[in-house]
Amino acid sequence: MIKRLLLLLTLTLSTLKGWSQDPQFSQFYANPLYLNPAMAGSALAPRATVNYRNQWPALSANFVTTSFGADIYLPRFNSGLGMLVLTDSQGLGNLKSTEVGLQYAYQLRLNEETYVRMGLQGTFATRTLDYFGLTFGDQYSNQGYTGNPTQEPIVGNGIPQVSYADFSSGAIVYSDWYWAGLAMHHINRPDQSFSGLELARLPMKTSFHAGLRIPFAGYTYLGDELDREKTISPAIMYKSQGKFDQFDAGLYVTYSPMVFGAWYRGIPIKKYAENINNHESLIVLAGFRQDKFSIGYSYDATISTLGFASGGAHEISLSYIFEEITPKRPRPRRKDRQLSCPKF
Repeated sequence: MIKRLLLLLTLTLSTLKGWSQDPQFSQFYANPLYLNPAMAGSALAPRATVNYRNQWPALSANFVTTSFGADIYLPRFNSGLGMLVLTDSQGLGNLKSTEVGLQYAYQLRLNEETYVRMGLQGTFATRTLDYFGLTFGDQYSNQGYTGNPTQEPIVGNGIPQVSYADFSSGAIVYSDWYWAGLAMHHINRPDQSFSGLELARLPMKTSFHAGLRIPFAGYTYLGDELDREKTISPAIMYKSQGKFDQFDAGLYVTYSPMVFGAWYRGIPIKKYAENINNHESLIVLAGFRQDKFSIGYSYDATISTLGFASGGAHEISLSYIFEEITPKRPRPRRKDRQLSCPKF
């Protein structure tokens, strides 16, 4: 009972202050606009993406995150434009967030093989909290939960809501066989306090992602277009937000039209606390790419102290790339190069 009480009080306190960590996706390259605003327009054609994640489905306090992204490349201006809509909800307390972001990215050729992309993002976010189902400290006694109404003043103000503007930036450098990117989200550290009694600034998130694309067999071409890709792509990602940090390391195997992947998430050399290892999850991925359509499924198997009782996390991604937009009067130029990172 004591452990349950402490858990409820902890959840309540964190809820009143708002989220301090961003939602995450295991298929982060399948959600490029969420990963890094510099990736707006990186498909060099109009693109639409949909991502769905259900984390800890076996618990009442599960997290459900859905995102929709759309971006386009403007070759005459070496620029990309993007829009990202994200919704996130937590079962316990009906804590909900809706974000709408607009992105701009500029692509620059450094030399014959290397490109760099730089991006900016402006976001408008709204968060709400429904107190139905939450309990507070004054509803407990030494005998446990009393069932009496809480006297917390914030509860009497209806469903609280907070809105704010948020700004992010990023950059990525790449060639045919490698990529490395850096993104900084919540640069302005907006206040997300529901009560307004104290500041609850959203910590800035810094993420670094990189990898290699290594052919294990010759490419197959149909005319000038790549028909079958056969590659191995080791990749890593590290992100830090406030007191929280996370490291992902994994491998993609692409044998078109199939893509398979396996990842480890955690920081084994750093412990959460004494005698508590920092192992979070093992992730497996299966994806299918045919022409301009991609679909992927991944599962996070929890290996932390939370164990399999959480149900892990299920994630689905969809992507479609439309026909390229060509100017009516194209200027002479070298062919742009797509990002070499995986699509999942």
